Amino acid sequence: MTVGQVIVRANKIMSTNKIHWLGHASIRIEGDKTIYIDPWKLKTDKPPADIILITHSHYDHCSKNDVDRIRKEETVILATPDCRDALPPGFHPVAPGMEETVDDIAIRTVPAYNIGKSFHPRANDWVGYIIEMGGEQIYVTGDTDHIPEMDDITADILIMPVGGTYTMTADEAARAAKLINPRLAIPIHFGSIVGSRIDAEEFKKLAGVPVEILPEE
Repeated sequence: MTVGQVIVRANKIMSTNKIHWLGHASIRIEGDKTIYIDPWKLKTDKPPADIILITHSHYDHCSKNDVDRIRKEETVILATPDCRDALPPGFHPVAPGMEETVDDIAIRTVPAYNIGKSFHPRANDWVGYIIEMGGEQIYVTGDTDHIPEMDDITADILIMPVGGTYTMTADEAARAAKLINPRLAIPIHFGSIVGSRIDAEEFKKLAGVPVEILPEE
């Protein structure tokens, strides 16, 4: 791995059947590499990970048991430093504004934090990830509100929380999606700890961009 621009290069794979919602904020992206973001409460028989990206240390995002279930000896893990106790030695610590390359995959970290509530303080330097695969940029926002930094981000595929309480509400997420203007938006972070399918449907109604509500796998 080199510290450099974090962009993901792979074959053109970004039909939505290559993006899997595993419940709550967990995502698996399949291509030349299998990438997991914030694996938590994974069901059985999930394929092993080539890369694991963790946005922050909350238990529903940084889960030692789930990481151990999908990790291979050669799996590369990127995570914020406060995940240290839950992860194996040798993980790569990240903070906002970093760009790293893993094999042929490049990933950029961006800020993720709350405004007006204290669950995800800006001072913690927690992150979202921008991944470029097959010439398309996938922005996984992490647990965040609609923060000013989002307004300067462009993405083809946007994966963002809509459940409210700890993150954006459906309405707040929709306003962010309109500004980012992706080819496709995918709502997550509902239906488990907080939020429901109703929030995802409300986001779809308000977003003003194409939205797909993925089935939970």
